Amino acid sequence: MLGRDCLYPASLKYFPLSGEHHAVDFKVKDENGRVWTFRCYTRKKKHLKPVLTKGWREFVCTQKLEIGDKVEFCRDGEEGSGTGYRIKVKKVVRVFGAAFGHVTIGLPD
Repeated sequence: MLGRDCLYPASLKYFPLSGEHHAVDFKVKDENGRVWTFRCYTRKKKHLKPVLTKGWREFVCTQKLEIGDKVEFCRDGEEGSGTGYRIKVKKVVRVFGAAFGHVTIGLPD
């Protein structure tokens, strides 16, 4: 992740955006099997920085994501899953206020 709701521009190649369409909805499955629908959006002309919109804010709030936490998207190789991606949350571990590392968590229902 980059910033609040933005992805690195190089990650655009992993989302099925075409030259005519500047937004695509895609489904992801979390660690508990819950399916989320997000929208990846880019501007029509300049600044192709991708932004996550639809569904993303709910995910962030539900998972209580904080600054320093990491989110990973992986392609889902599970046939018939109905999703194209898996999502994994890695919460920052702090010791006396300093970031010590990250731990992968099972997401709450």
